[in-house]
Amino acid sequence: MRNIDTPLPATPTIQVIERMMTLMDVLASQEEAISLKEISAKTGLHPSTAHRILNDLVLGRFVDHPQAGSYRLGMRLLELGNLVKNRLNVRDAALEPMRELHRLIQQPVNLSIRQGDEIIYVERAYSERSGMQVIRAIGGRAPLHLTSVGKLFLAADDAQKVRTYALRTGLSGHTRNSLTQLPALERELAKVRRDSFASDNEELELGVRCMAAGILDDQGKLVAGLSISAPASRLEESWLPKLKATAHEISANLGYRGSNPA
Repeated sequence: MRNIDTPLPATPTIQVIERMMTLMDVLASQEEAISLKEISAKTGLHPSTAHRILNDLVLGRFVDHPQAGSYRLGMRLLELGNLVKNRLNVRDAALEPMRELHRLIQQPVNLSIRQGDEIIYVERAYSERSGMQVIRAIGGRAPLHLTSVGKLFLAADDAQKVRTYALRTGLSGHTRNSLTQLPALERELAKVRRDSFASDNEELELGVRCMAAGILDDQGKLVAGLSISAPASRLEESWLPKLKATAHEISANLGYRGSNPA
């Protein structure tokens, strides 16, 4: 009788998992159902071995068996993927990278999302040492066209949506620097699309400048913006690569697999 303290041999279990993943990778590479013969050829597994593992995966709904001798990925994977995606909270994904960016630059770092015609500040990393009063508290709102993050969201819209936004809001301003005319806003948004970041040059608050980079989800959709706020005379262009890298890190945490914008 085997001693219960003796560990079971690991190799067979690991081998089965490796074979299972190999089979699923092959199925994932095909848009349509694929025959057992083709699966065996692509994986190098003996047909009987592939058949046995595939049937176990069918029982778990990880693989579908639409007709005799053919297989495709099953809906269980979609269910699990959506479950993981729903648990990926932007704030949770952003918090530690934001704190690290703040540690590097010693200026407030803000996380914002869009709601209608405004952005909402949902998280902030800052300290008293930044020498800047935090004006916009978490939960605060601001018009899209007056903020760096808001411009990111407007730049992601098509031209008609931007014009509709301008008509709906009237592009009211808060300071002498605010963009209150549609042609000026459109030129600014073209620059945002070209440069993959946005700026606020004392357009929301006099004495405060911001720069922002977008945060994308696993589908490449803009879901939030990361921004740095600083006294107008102290905002440094050298922070931009760090900002973009941090936004890309957060995007990767959400499942985005694209490249980091230069």
